This record gives sequence, C-alpha cells and structure tokens, in this order.
Amino acid sequence: MKKNISEPVGRIWRRLLLGSACVTAGAALTMFGSAAYGDDFIVYSPYVTQGQNEIELRGFSYNDPNVNINGGGGYEVAIAHTVTSWWKPELYIGRFEMNPGEPAHFAGYEFENTFQLTQPGEYWADIGMLASYEYNQQPGIPDALEFGPLIEKRSGRIDQRLNLIWEKQVGVGATANYAFRAAYTMNYQINTQFAPGFEAYYRPDDHAYQIGPDLSGELAGAAGKEFEYSVGMVFGVNQGAPDQTLIVRLEYEFF
Repeated sequence: MKKNISEPVGRIWRRLLLGSACVTAGAALTMFGSAAYGDDFIVYSPYVTQGQNEIELRGFSYNDPNVNINGGGGYEVAIAHTVTSWWKPELYIGRFEMNPGEPAHFAGYEFENTFQLTQPGEYWADIGMLASYEYNQQPGIPDALEFGPLIEKRSGRIDQRLNLIWEKQVGVGATANYAFRAAYTMNYQINTQFAPGFEAYYRPDDHAYQIGPDLSGELAGAAGKEFEYSVGMVFGVNQGAPDQTLIVRLEYEFF
C-alpha cells in the first residue's frame, strides 16, 4: 500500500506552530503605537475546512461626538482557499482607510495564514495560530508581521474566542518593538442564523479599550455554499477609544 506522507508532515508543522504559539503567548514584549485597522476588529476562529473558498468584506466606522470626530474607519476585501485540513492562506486584495472628513484611500495588501493546530474537542480548548505579512502602501509606514495564538471553546450553545496578537514592524523605518492587541467574543447560538453576544478589544498601544454587543449568523445554501454575517457596535470604555465603533463583516463560502 502506498504510504501517505502528507499527514505526518502536517502533524510536524502543527506541533512546531503550537510550540511557537505558546512561546509568543508568554513572551514579555514592549509596545509601540499604531493606528486601528480592519483586522483590529475581528476575533479569528482557529478552524479551517479543507477545500473551502472564501470571499470576505469587513469594515468599521467610528465617531466620537465628545471630540467632534465622525466618519473615520476602514474596510478590507479578501479571498481565501483552504489548502489542507490545517492551513488556510488568505490574500487581502485591498485595504482601505478613511480619516474623518476625508475620502477612503488605498492602504496596502496583506497575506494572512490561519493554522489549525488541534482537532475540535481534542483538548480543553481548540487552538490555532495566525501569521501574516502586511504590505503598507502609504509613505513612511513600514510593513509589518503579525502572529499569535487563536483560541476557541465551544460549550453547548455558547461559543467563546480569544485572540492574542503581536505585531512587529519590518523594513525601512521599522522600530525594534512589538505591539500587542487582544480580542474576545462570546455568543449564544439560538440557531444557525442568529447568535447574539458581545465582543471586546484591548489595544494598549492606542490606549483603546472597547466592548459592545454583536449579532452573527450563517445562512446555508445549496451545494455547500454559505453566507456568514456579523454586525457589532462597540463602545469606548476609556478616553483613548472612540465613543462608538460600528463593525460589519460579510463572508461568502463555497467549494
């Protein structure tokens, strides 16, 4: 019988990446300031589905009447294909930013990878890892690497996710420091179409801490086609965060 070597190779990669995730989660890191981007307002899942394709649009818009800020934000468009049972590469074909009172401008590209390191239910929580390279088009802003563990725990109808992400500038003008952010969400699944809950974001470099309600769901179609949505409104809990931030995420999945 012909031996399939892809699964042992996959196991080796998962073990190496799981070790890296544990190291990064426990590292003591210094920080540098950064602006908020579209990927600051998402809580990634560690799960991937082999052979699945994705088209994704997500964006955010913030305002703060207390300081006369209105209409800032950004949005991103991405495509992905899950190559194996544990690796999903994703390409952001457009990242756009909007400063208050100005039109949207092109910010750059991003190549993102999600690695599923454990099988669902194998341990107390399911673990993955995010690793991405961010190419910045704007003058004076260095490129960046992002990495960190993705954790998810499902208990009946309750689903919890936690992301711990570090960012390191690279290239001309890059600093030697690291920036950290964390994101958490908890949802209660009434059914597949409706799962109310809340999400929270912690960005110490921006002195921005936000929390608020969200609603997500999945609309299944024929032949494995699915449409997923998520809408949230988070509120600043300190003076460094915008008073209100509207977050919208739309995703079409198919084989």
